[in-house]
Amino acid sequence: MTAPHPGEVRWHDVGFAYPEGPPVLDGVDLVVADGEVVLVVGGSGSGKSTLLRTVNGLVPHTTGGRFRGAVGVGPLDVTGLRPRDLAGAVGFVHQDPEAQVVVDEVEHDVAFVLENLGLPEADMRRRVEEVLDAVGIAALRHRSPSTLSGGERQRCAVAGALAAAPAVLVLDEPTSMLDPQGADDVLAAVARLADDLGTTVVMAEHRLERAAPLADRAVVLADGRVAADGAPGPVLAGDPGAPPVAHLGRLLGWDPPPLTVREARRRARTTPVALSPSPVPDPPAPGEPLVVARGLAAGHGGRTPVLRGVDLTLHRGEVVALVGRNGSGKSTLLRTLADLAAPEAGTVDRRGRVALVPQDPSSLLFSPTVRDEVAETCRLVGRDADEVEPWLARLALTDLADRHPRSLSTGERQRVAVAAVAVGGAPVLLLDEPTRGIDATSRAALEAAATAHAAGGGAVVIATHDVELAARTATRVVSLGGGEVVADGPARQVLSGSLFAPQVLRVLPPHLTVAEVAAALPTRTGGPR
Repeated sequence: MTAPHPGEVRWHDVGFAYPEGPPVLDGVDLVVADGEVVLVVGGSGSGKSTLLRTVNGLVPHTTGGRFRGAVGVGPLDVTGLRPRDLAGAVGFVHQDPEAQVVVDEVEHDVAFVLENLGLPEADMRRRVEEVLDAVGIAALRHRSPSTLSGGERQRCAVAGALAAAPAVLVLDEPTSMLDPQGADDVLAAVARLADDLGTTVVMAEHRLERAAPLADRAVVLADGRVAADGAPGPVLAGDPGAPPVAHLGRLLGWDPPPLTVREARRRARTTPVALSPSPVPDPPAPGEPLVVARGLAAGHGGRTPVLRGVDLTLHRGEVVALVGRNGSGKSTLLRTLADLAAPEAGTVDRRGRVALVPQDPSSLLFSPTVRDEVAETCRLVGRDADEVEPWLARLALTDLADRHPRSLSTGERQRVAVAAVAVGGAPVLLLDEPTRGIDATSRAALEAAATAHAAGGGAVVIATHDVELAARTATRVVSLGGGEVVADGPARQVLSGSLFAPQVLRVLPPHLTVAEVAAALPTRTGGPR
């Protein structure tokens, strides 16, 4: 019998449940061939992260719980091995990049796994240099990870996994916190590993517009089982999280639906689309100011300010998308607006309460159940607990209300954190990367809640790298660059001038979303947004 190739990954009848929890995986049978790139998709809580963590033994060795079945990597039986035993064979990137930081300097942190593998110093230096360049973080080599933005830490985690040149690379939402350029850099580095070195890649990702074109196969998980497995096009075409151009193709009857902008533009040229000349909708007029910031400068103390001379006014009725590269100052601006960080210069005039949901939802979650978590906010601010159930329903959390928040997936915890903050009734909600790691259904619920809050006279600021979210939801886009406001205006105006414009805008301008195209068809046709 031929020995398995080093990069082959096998699951046989794998089932798993966390301690005192329901089954998360239930009879998974799957084989990933050596050198294959497989994209794992599914709703929040479907078991994607748990499945990935079985590849290097994180599940069950660091989690406990009830495990059955067998997992193999090449000739190795993972079931009897611990993560440290697999460090040279499996590179792993967590959904939470903070979980992988070991050393207090980027360059040394990337080299940590190589030191443990006993590589000669010359080889270590070469590999570290190569991966720092590959993911675009050479300029950060002497920085402490604690001073980096979430997206910069995520790129460092990817670099650390690439450094060991593993036979299998496992990536759990590797671009969830990255700006468009950073996401392209990381996925390009992954593609080079797969194409040039034959590295096997198993990746869970919700941002399918970038990840789908890289994949040889797509595997859909639902309720801990493999629900679909095949070529990305047919498998993903009907998925709610499919790229916008796929939804556009379904609306316009393109068969098969495209997965890339290039393919969609070609279809639009060969099959012209007759759209109504009616004007695209204008954003609603903003109401009175709720927050006025003037001349803001802020930083981390003793370093060059992260923000420099920022002027920003937030009005009733607005949903503002705050965009910009990793490290541009988005999170610092939100913390300063929320009075969680003192400005070094300038003023902030708050005409009502301002509430912030940070990037890490776990920092807000302490109660034993989801319902208790949301109710605790009402208690602290003296509001009627009658608001708890409506917010649970609004963010599709009713079925999770009796679960412990920390037993949930990252995407589910994000929604709980938003509900726990929003129920407090603050007129201004600041959401820092709220769609990180959440599925399309959860994202739609969050977008609807943000739009409803603004329509009710509040204001919402969403710091995001997701231009598709900005296109669907924002009335206004503010772009930061180098700590300064480099663009501020209606969403259509700012996004139209971007190199990373939404997919539909690049195919059928001036339309931003599939919903706008549907409304412009001569015979109105419904379709996903």
